[in-house]
Amino acid sequence: MSAIWKPSVTVAAIIERNQQFFMIEEETIDGVRINQPAGHLDPDESLLQAVIRETLEETAHDFLPTALIGTYLSRFVSPKTGEEVTYLRFAFTGELGKAHERALDTGILRTVWMSYDEIVATQDSHRSPLVKQCIEDYLQGKRAPLSLLFTHPSALGNLEPQK
Repeated sequence: MSAIWKPSVTVAAIIERNQQFFMIEEETIDGVRINQPAGHLDPDESLLQAVIRETLEETAHDFLPTALIGTYLSRFVSPKTGEEVTYLRFAFTGELGKAHERALDTGILRTVWMSYDEIVATQDSHRSPLVKQCIEDYLQGKRAPLSLLFTHPSALGNLEPQK
Protein backbone atom coordinates (compact mmCIF):
# COMPACT_ATOMS: atom_id res chain seq x y z
CA MET A 1 0.00 0.00 0.00
CA SER A 2 1.43 3.38 -0.98
CA ALA A 3 1.59 6.40 1.30
CA ILE A 4 -1.10 9.05 0.92
CA TRP A 5 0.18 12.44 -0.22
CA LYS A 6 -0.85 15.28 2.11
CA PRO A 7 -0.35 19.00 1.51
CA SER A 8 0.61 21.30 4.34
CA VAL A 9 -2.50 23.29 5.38
CA THR A 10 -1.91 26.97 6.10
CA VAL A 11 -3.95 30.09 6.81
CA ALA A 12 -3.24 33.74 6.03
CA ALA A 13 -4.73 37.08 7.11
CA ILE A 14 -5.13 39.76 4.44
CA ILE A 15 -5.51 42.98 6.41
CA GLU A 16 -5.94 46.30 4.59
CA ARG A 17 -6.27 49.79 6.01
CA ASN A 18 -6.07 53.02 3.98
CA GLN A 19 -4.73 51.17 0.90
CA GLN A 20 -1.90 49.64 2.96
CA PHE A 21 -1.54 45.94 3.80
CA PHE A 22 -0.36 44.65 7.17
CA MET A 23 2.61 42.42 6.40
CA ILE A 24 5.40 40.70 8.29
CA GLU A 25 9.09 40.29 7.66
CA GLU A 26 10.40 36.92 8.76
CA GLU A 27 13.72 35.13 8.86
CA THR A 28 13.65 31.84 6.96
CA ILE A 29 16.26 29.30 5.89
CA ASP A 30 16.19 31.12 2.55
CA GLY A 31 16.73 34.57 4.09
CA VAL A 32 14.42 37.43 5.08
CA ARG A 33 11.00 37.09 3.45
CA ILE A 34 7.79 39.14 3.29
CA ASN A 35 4.48 37.46 4.03
CA GLN A 36 1.03 38.07 5.36
CA PRO A 37 0.47 36.97 8.95
CA ALA A 38 0.23 33.27 8.18
CA GLY A 39 1.03 29.82 9.43
CA HIS A 40 0.05 26.21 9.79
CA LEU A 41 -3.24 24.75 10.94
CA ASP A 42 -2.57 23.02 14.26
CA PRO A 43 -4.27 19.87 15.54
CA ASP A 44 -7.59 20.42 17.31
CA GLU A 45 -8.33 23.85 15.83
CA SER A 46 -10.57 25.23 13.11
CA LEU A 47 -9.33 27.30 10.19
CA LEU A 48 -10.75 30.43 11.85
CA GLN A 49 -9.04 29.63 15.15
CA ALA A 50 -5.79 29.09 13.25
CA VAL A 51 -5.83 32.45 11.44
CA ILE A 52 -6.73 34.29 14.66
CA ARG A 53 -3.91 32.53 16.54
CA GLU A 54 -1.32 32.98 13.81
CA THR A 55 -2.11 36.69 13.47
CA LEU A 56 -1.75 37.18 17.22
CA GLU A 57 1.51 35.21 17.35
CA GLU A 58 3.09 36.98 14.39
CA THR A 59 1.80 40.55 14.88
CA ALA A 60 0.75 40.82 18.55
CA HIS A 61 -2.68 41.98 17.34
CA ASP A 62 -6.15 40.49 17.57
CA PHE A 63 -7.79 39.58 14.25
CA LEU A 64 -11.50 39.22 13.49
CA PRO A 65 -12.01 37.30 10.23
CA THR A 66 -14.97 38.55 8.17
CA ALA A 67 -14.66 36.63 4.88
CA LEU A 68 -12.74 33.94 3.06
CA ILE A 69 -10.84 35.40 0.11
CA GLY A 70 -9.90 32.08 -1.41
CA THR A 71 -8.17 28.74 -1.24
CA TYR A 72 -4.82 28.29 -2.94
CA LEU A 73 -2.56 25.39 -3.85
CA SER A 74 1.14 25.90 -4.50
CA ARG A 75 4.39 23.99 -4.42
CA PHE A 76 7.59 25.39 -2.96
CA VAL A 77 11.10 24.08 -3.49
CA SER A 78 13.73 25.64 -1.23
CA PRO A 79 16.60 26.97 -3.35
CA LYS A 80 19.01 26.24 -0.49
CA THR A 81 17.88 22.81 0.72
CA GLY A 82 15.94 21.43 -2.27
CA GLU A 83 13.11 20.48 0.11
CA GLU A 84 9.74 20.39 -1.64
CA VAL A 85 6.44 21.21 0.09
CA THR A 86 2.93 21.63 -1.32
CA TYR A 87 0.78 24.15 0.54
CA LEU A 88 -3.00 24.40 0.71
CA ARG A 89 -3.65 27.97 1.89
CA PHE A 90 -6.89 29.47 3.15
CA ALA A 91 -6.75 33.28 3.01
CA PHE A 92 -9.08 35.40 5.12
CA THR A 93 -9.77 39.09 5.33
CA GLY A 94 -11.01 40.85 8.41
CA GLU A 95 -10.48 43.54 10.98
CA LEU A 96 -7.26 44.17 12.82
CA GLY A 97 -7.97 44.45 16.53
CA LYS A 98 -6.25 45.45 19.71
CA ALA A 99 -2.45 45.37 20.00
CA HIS A 100 -0.98 43.34 22.85
CA GLU A 101 2.29 43.71 24.73
CA ARG A 102 3.92 40.43 23.73
CA ALA A 103 6.90 39.21 21.77
CA LEU A 104 6.42 38.30 18.13
CA ASP A 105 6.73 34.63 17.16
CA THR A 106 10.23 33.19 16.69
CA GLY A 107 11.61 34.28 13.33
CA ILE A 108 9.29 37.26 12.89
CA LEU A 109 11.46 40.36 12.57
CA ARG A 110 8.75 43.02 12.38
CA THR A 111 5.35 44.04 11.09
CA VAL A 112 5.10 46.62 8.33
CA TRP A 113 2.34 48.38 6.41
CA MET A 114 2.93 48.21 2.65
CA SER A 115 1.11 49.58 -0.38
CA TYR A 116 0.21 47.28 -3.26
CA ASP A 117 2.97 48.89 -5.35
CA GLU A 118 5.53 48.17 -2.61
CA ILE A 119 4.36 44.57 -2.42
CA VAL A 120 4.69 44.15 -6.19
CA ALA A 121 8.16 45.77 -6.11
CA THR A 122 9.35 43.25 -3.48
CA GLN A 123 8.09 40.06 -5.17
CA ASP A 124 11.56 38.53 -5.15
CA SER A 125 11.47 38.47 -1.35
CA HIS A 126 7.94 37.09 -0.92
CA ARG A 127 7.67 33.92 1.16
CA SER A 128 5.40 32.48 -1.52
CA PRO A 129 3.87 33.48 -4.87
CA LEU A 130 0.57 33.34 -3.00
CA VAL A 131 1.40 36.58 -1.12
CA LYS A 132 0.71 38.72 -4.19
CA GLN A 133 -2.08 36.47 -5.50
CA CYS A 134 -4.09 36.74 -2.26
CA ILE A 135 -3.80 40.54 -2.28
CA GLU A 136 -4.85 40.73 -5.92
CA ASP A 137 -7.89 38.54 -5.19
CA TYR A 138 -8.70 40.81 -2.22
CA LEU A 139 -8.42 43.91 -4.43
CA GLN A 140 -10.71 42.26 -7.02
CA GLY A 141 -13.34 41.95 -4.29
CA LYS A 142 -13.30 38.16 -4.04
CA ARG A 143 -15.11 37.19 -0.84
CA ALA A 144 -16.92 34.10 0.40
CA PRO A 145 -18.98 34.09 3.58
CA LEU A 146 -17.50 32.40 6.62
CA SER A 147 -20.70 30.35 6.81
CA LEU A 148 -19.22 28.18 4.03
CA LEU A 149 -16.73 26.82 6.58
CA PHE A 150 -17.75 23.98 8.84
CA THR A 151 -15.65 22.30 11.48
CA HIS A 152 -17.02 19.11 12.95
CA PRO A 153 -16.43 18.87 16.73
CA SER A 154 -14.33 15.75 16.17
CA ALA A 155 -11.70 17.94 14.46
CA LEU A 156 -11.45 20.03 17.63
CA GLY A 157 -10.46 17.11 19.82
CA ASN A 158 -14.01 16.35 20.96
CA LEU A 159 -13.81 12.61 20.39
CA GLU A 160 -16.87 11.42 22.22
CA PRO A 161 -18.45 8.19 21.06
CA GLN A 162 -21.23 8.65 18.49
CA LYS A 163 -24.68 7.51 19.58
